[in-house]
Amino acid sequence: MQIRVQEGPFDAGAELDAFSHGRHEVGAVVSFTGIVRDREGGLIRMEIEHYPGMTESAITAIAEDGQARWGLADLLVIHRHGALPLGQPIMMVATAAAHRRAAFEAAEYLMDYLKSRAPFWKKEVTRSGAHWVEATPEDEDALSRW
Repeated sequence: MQIRVQEGPFDAGAELDAFSHGRHEVGAVVSFTGIVRDREGGLIRMEIEHYPGMTESAITAIAEDGQARWGLADLLVIHRHGALPLGQPIMMVATAAAHRRAAFEAAEYLMDYLKSRAPFWKKEVTRSGAHWVEATPEDEDALSRW
């Protein structure tokens, strides 16, 4: 299991290659990369804050739960913080399991948690000002199925 909270960018393709290289014990590797997007027009950047130590601990706890629930062979979570411009990867989840259903479900579980509950504070900086981003009702509904 790898959990990384980092300021700098990452290469999702290289991360996935390294994660899946030499895996002969699994039948499925699933990955998801979230990208900073402009939902309403005018976004300049996303600023993400967190408390070091607390964030990694919280993500590790949910990752351990996901690994146990779905019997994962391995998992990877990368989440960035700091100022992120449009189009930059913001986070990545990868799961490795014997079967695809477990890999997909575990990846969704981790993504839903990261979106709604992981201790990150996100601010959108736009041409007209800045505002904090809250979890949406859709995010909460997605998390409630677990």
